[in-house]
Amino acid sequence: MKKIFTQEVKIGIAFIVAIVMAYIGINYLKGINIFTPTNHYYATFDNVGGLLVSNSVYVKGYKVGQVRDIQYDFTKENSFVVELTVEDNLKLPKGTIVRLYDESIMGGKALELVYSEDFSNFHITGDTLISEKQIGLMGMLGDLAPKLEGTINHVDSLIVSVDNLARSQEIKNSLKSFESTMADLTVSSAKLKVMMNHQVPTILENVNQVSGNLKKVSADLKQMDLVNLYARIDKTIANLQIFSDNLNQKDGTLGMLMHDKELYKNLTDVSSNANLLLLDLKENPKRYVHFSLWGPKEKKETKKEQK
Repeated sequence: MKKIFTQEVKIGIAFIVAIVMAYIGINYLKGINIFTPTNHYYATFDNVGGLLVSNSVYVKGYKVGQVRDIQYDFTKENSFVVELTVEDNLKLPKGTIVRLYDESIMGGKALELVYSEDFSNFHITGDTLISEKQIGLMGMLGDLAPKLEGTINHVDSLIVSVDNLARSQEIKNSLKSFESTMADLTVSSAKLKVMMNHQVPTILENVNQVSGNLKKVSADLKQMDLVNLYARIDKTIANLQIFSDNLNQKDGTLGMLMHDKELYKNLTDVSSNANLLLLDLKENPKRYVHFSLWGPKEKKETKKEQK
């Protein structure tokens, strides 16, 4: 009887086992578990933007599958047909969208399944799903590139204008004026410092003395009998009021002097006559004054008759 496991059979079995292990290992490295049942679906894109086989498929951020294959036909508008596999227990309702988006800021791509709100009907394996692309950061930067270019041109013009302004004679004159002003401020600061060191202490000392004097005056005022003082002031004001009332009364002496026109006229006439009398006395003093060492003549004649 011949041996079943000959050397050639053993080599063949080992080769087959090696191929199977290699297949399992390659799929494992790709993230494909061949022992887990899956469903496959299709999506079409005009541009996959760098999507690769074995890239992940997510539902609300949770990985449920991966890209199994990518076929392309550039004669069609949607050139790429992407086959994706998801777990067998995952049911996709009608209207589910396959969204292509940037998985990271570095530009890695992934697929996301966006469920519809109708859970009455579900896709079967092999269906082609609705597909869409989400603009990523790089795409947004690409759209912003023309605007950025225009902005850069404006910034360049602004820099040139600022450079021309900085080189202008007006700016140089302004800088010189500013330097002169700063020098004046330095001198003023030095003078102010000297004043603060010498004059301000003296001023503060004088202020302290004045403050002390005010405190003393305040203390003196506290010691004064302000009630009696106010009473005297009120009495004086009352007397002044009475005096004013007497002046305004025409029956009183002062009132008559102030309000009687005839009296005023008589006083004026008396004053005028007195002035005339003084003038006449000054011009003809002999009419009013007789001076003699021997007495008046009448007395001498009287003495002679008596003898």
